Amino acid sequence: MKILVPVKRVVDYNVKVRVKADGTGVDIANVKMSMNPFDEIAIEEAVRLKEKGAATEVIAVSCGVAQCQETLRTALAIGADRAIHVETDAELQPLAVAKLLAALVAKEAPGLVILGKQAIDDDANQTGQMLAALTLLPQATFASKVEVAGDQVEVTREIDGGLETLSLGLPAIVTTDLRLNEPRYVTLPNIMKAKKKPLDKVTPAELGVDVAPRLKTLKVAEPAGRQAGIKVADVAALVDKLKNEAKVI
Repeated sequence: MKILVPVKRVVDYNVKVRVKADGTGVDIANVKMSMNPFDEIAIEEAVRLKEKGAATEVIAVSCGVAQCQETLRTALAIGADRAIHVETDAELQPLAVAKLLAALVAKEAPGLVILGKQAIDDDANQTGQMLAALTLLPQATFASKVEVAGDQVEVTREIDGGLETLSLGLPAIVTTDLRLNEPRYVTLPNIMKAKKKPLDKVTPAELGVDVAPRLKTLKVAEPAGRQAGIKVADVAALVDKLKNEAKVI
């Protein structure tokens, strides 16, 4: 069974992002970029399934600019067997990425697609669900445990009330949550081996996908700063401030 793992290149989670002065977006010039943490969990889970014998090949795929190849090399160093780069300089929104992945699913015919539940840059939480809709495959989101047995995958997922366990027929789509696993440390020997693993390039046009943006960002702004709290002498003073200043009662 093949496992397809989409990975996204995002601003590193340790970086404090800054909004551009004109409010058109986030400044990423000279900013450290890395693999989306949820996708790193996805690639780790795929490699673990291969190590258990549940999969024969792990394919990493990334969509975007040329620098996405660095992210793919990281995935290969973690344990992916080969990589596919859908190269484009266009702004990629979740629907466009889902269409590109759907085309690759049709081409590669993986038994399982594992991807992060969301990216830490746009926090959209849409691509996995859109991919399932486009491919008409069963899906399980927010997975905290994944077990493959035969032609079934059992997924334990986190919900508001606790945990829910789903059984899906393969092929299927799974999106990962933080508690699924802890990604391994990438060693130098594996980084060197990753340089020799195959990395194929395709374009959206070759996949027959239109990636033109359908949404327009009007403005990006930083959240308002929090005001300092104050102490009050007694309950009467608290009620007075809530009523006359905060106007919440």
